[in-house]
Amino acid sequence: MASAVQRIGVVGLGAMGAGIAQVGIEAGFEVVGREVTADLADAASGRIGHFLARKVEKGQQTQDESKAALGRLSTTTDLADLATCDLVIEAIVEELGPKRALFVELERICDAEAVLATNTSALSVTEIAAATTRPDRVVGLHFFNPAPLMPLVEVVRTAIVADDAFAAALAFAQGLGKEAVPCPDTPGFLVNRLLIPMLNDAVRMLDETAAAPEDVDRALKAGAGWPMGPLALIDLIGLDVHAHAAEALWQAHREERMAPPARLLRMVEAGHLGRKAGRGFYDHG
Repeated sequence: MASAVQRIGVVGLGAMGAGIAQVGIEAGFEVVGREVTADLADAASGRIGHFLARKVEKGQQTQDESKAALGRLSTTTDLADLATCDLVIEAIVEELGPKRALFVELERICDAEAVLATNTSALSVTEIAAATTRPDRVVGLHFFNPAPLMPLVEVVRTAIVADDAFAAALAFAQGLGKEAVPCPDTPGFLVNRLLIPMLNDAVRMLDETAAAPEDVDRALKAGAGWPMGPLALIDLIGLDVHAHAAEALWQAHREERMAPPARLLRMVEAGHLGRKAGRGFYDHG
């Protein structure tokens, strides 16, 4: 465990935030999770407990280890309860305005030496940091979904972050047992800068060639060694989430392949958002 970080806060306990909290408690960190209502906080705690119980059933951890991990998790609806955290990770809605407003509040609450991190997948960490008076304490910690299973964390370094803040964030990610990869604060960072245009190409291919989604996915799995086909991956990510990230890349780079395809936008408008909605490129009902 990184000695500079002992207690972490996670703001937003949706699928991503709850996954980050779970990884944290399993690695031995004290975690304070914050949600806007007690019901949402309790639901997140229940999901985390369920996943840990499944690990016990599969023999991946003992009952005592599971109990000890859950004992390191607390939840709250009050941001002020994050005041004693060494590192706070924001995992709220992927919109710049709410994130900047949250960081203003976190800066007011947290210690001046605390590290504030955003889990954004496509927005500028520098723009988020600029909302504060201590942008040198702000980094990006981009976990991949689902956080307990995906090994990568992109540790995003802005041009103005302090060396010790970045080092603490990097050591923390490594302390989780993750593959912590430093990367610059460029739109899409490393993975999405390459992946989003490729996923967009797969969507456009459906219209250009009349190929079936399952055939595109089978071809990439068998021919390129992808563990999951591109269209199944978009369904897992969420079509709305992917469209939002693609739009952010398009706005930053103005490269045609980065723009969300028209077919994708029509599906989002129709509510076909992938697994979470029961329907996307595939029927998940």
